[in-house]
Amino acid sequence: MTVHEVTPAIDLNTLLTGAQFADAFRIEIGDRALDARQAAERMMTRQPRWIEVLTSLRNILVTPFGLKTSGASVATSRGMIGLFPVISETPDRLVAGFNDKHLDFRVVVDITNSGTIRNVTATTLVKTHNWLGRTYLAIIVPFHRLIVPTLLRQIAA
Repeated sequence: MTVHEVTPAIDLNTLLTGAQFADAFRIEIGDRALDARQAAERMMTRQPRWIEVLTSLRNILVTPFGLKTSGASVATSRGMIGLFPVISETPDRLVAGFNDKHLDFRVVVDITNSGTIRNVTATTLVKTHNWLGRTYLAIIVPFHRLIVPTLLRQIAA
């Protein structure tokens, strides 16, 4: 299945006021009956080995700066999806993410219907707080643009 980059179709200020970065990727999943939580779980609970290696490397590199390591966030009452605490959830939208001293991050998983065809869109929002956040974002974006489409393809697999 093909993943397409799309214009984020969400209200940035509702989900992360002041977000300076937003992107979105979409995959068509046919007529599969998935809700947003199921799609997010398929995306984020199992990752290809190369993503796990990059995440481990990231954790090692950010620890000296006092940044949260992936999976170190406190679970919310709605639980976790993969490494991220769930912030809000409906059958058609799941919002996960966390706030840190360098940046705030959200991933939004939306399920939409176009006739009989269902789509899953993963939107990423980031609000940086300082030079460390801006530097981190600049370094991570090229990897992010490879990782998100890979994770979306896991939904269709």
